[in-house]
Amino acid sequence: MARILVVEDEANLRLLYRLELGIEGHEIIEVGSGAEALAVLDQEKIDAAVLDLQLPDVWGLQLVDEMLSRQRDLPIIINTAYSQFRYDFHSWGADAFVVKSSDMSELRYALERVLGESGKKVYRNGGVREAVLV
Repeated sequence: MARILVVEDEANLRLLYRLELGIEGHEIIEVGSGAEALAVLDQEKIDAAVLDLQLPDVWGLQLVDEMLSRQRDLPIIINTAYSQFRYDFHSWGADAFVVKSSDMSELRYALERVLGESGKKVYRNGGVREAVLV
């Protein structure tokens, strides 16, 4: 299955994501800050990232560009309690935007979509990301 980087400053949420997404067979790599996320991306190939916006060392929207500069085709899912940033210009670099909830189904669906496991494949076209039904 996929190697998923979870960038979340709250330890309880990292544990929840590790348990819930790990059940599905994904390898979960957890970090609590932007600096740690960038260090992982410099060292390892990651299949997808789940990114919180409110981090102790950097605003998550600023981190999107840094993450993509390290792994250009990295699918990023913004997972935050701040729904007002869904249409912010800076969030456009992400493949999906999920509002945090105790119901993990929206996050699971977003992961399936960006990983191509739900009948959809994600194609990269000159840096422009588009989901295509197949």
